[in-house]
Amino acid sequence: MLVDSVGREVTDIRISVTKRCNFTCVYCHDEGLGPVAKPKSPHEEEMSPLEVERLVRVAREFDIRSVKFTGGEPLVRPDLEEIVSRTVRHVEDVSLTTNGSMLAARAESLRNAGLKRVNVSVDSLDPTAFHEIRGGSLAPVLKGVEAALRVGLKPVKLNLVVFRPTLPHIPELIRFASCTEGLRVQLIEFMPELVGPKDWSVDIDSVKRWLESRADRVLVREMHHRKIYLFRGAEVEVVDPVRNPEFCMNCHRIRVTHKGELKGCLNRNDDLVPTRGLDDGGLRDAFRSVVRTRVPYYGGYIRDYPPRGSSSPLIQLQPAQPSDSP
Repeated sequence: MLVDSVGREVTDIRISVTKRCNFTCVYCHDEGLGPVAKPKSPHEEEMSPLEVERLVRVAREFDIRSVKFTGGEPLVRPDLEEIVSRTVRHVEDVSLTTNGSMLAARAESLRNAGLKRVNVSVDSLDPTAFHEIRGGSLAPVLKGVEAALRVGLKPVKLNLVVFRPTLPHIPELIRFASCTEGLRVQLIEFMPELVGPKDWSVDIDSVKRWLESRADRVLVREMHHRKIYLFRGAEVEVVDPVRNPEFCMNCHRIRVTHKGELKGCLNRNDDLVPTRGLDDGGLRDAFRSVVRTRVPYYGGYIRDYPPRGSSSPLIQLQPAQPSDSP
């Protein structure tokens, strides 16, 4: 197993298979390779299924236990099923993060290829607000969620990025999940480090207080000591990495870009380790190198940052009235 200089074991990898996307989310931190309307042949920059498989095979030698595919939008790759199929030969726990717009037609084939579960980005259940935030249509996304549940890609996690435009839509998403078996909600803190300064930030601790005041029950995950809020059985979790050294100290993931570069941290692009052209021995050394130089983003790479709760919240999610209860 690979262990970095501060004792964090690396147990999973997150692999981007493309930078292309068919949505134009306002908070996206990646300019991408250009918009696409439907699946198209792989771009010349993108790793082939064989390249992905080799990376996973070597990663498995270091006891990597799970793989998550991301983009851009992974489903613009018409060969994603082949990528999944080749991956599960080496690591069984394979999942996918998607915008869901093209999922309905491929949920079953992905499940048959070996995919275990999906995360679908749903920032609002209001079609107008959804389009304003994500630059796409809500209806096909909900069909994708339905298809994923039907074929057994469970649990389906609904990702919502918490920033000013999405704040009013959190209660409705929780209600939706609590009424639909197999759904979970993941509220992801907006990361201004990736997008640049915008007046969008939300006091994430006030969101957690609101959740705790309304939840039927609160559990605590061992990793990050992160709380899970239960609403009629539906799990709601908050991912809050910003200015959070505890989050970084519990990170066990490395990443792979669509070009096959290894990177130790989502927030950094100065730690890339190229792998194309390397033989298996060189690839093993590349994995060792990216882990050896890996440090926690907060408290390691970035040391001068305001502590949590040191600034006044820009906006708060007030407790809902009884009639608005999730």
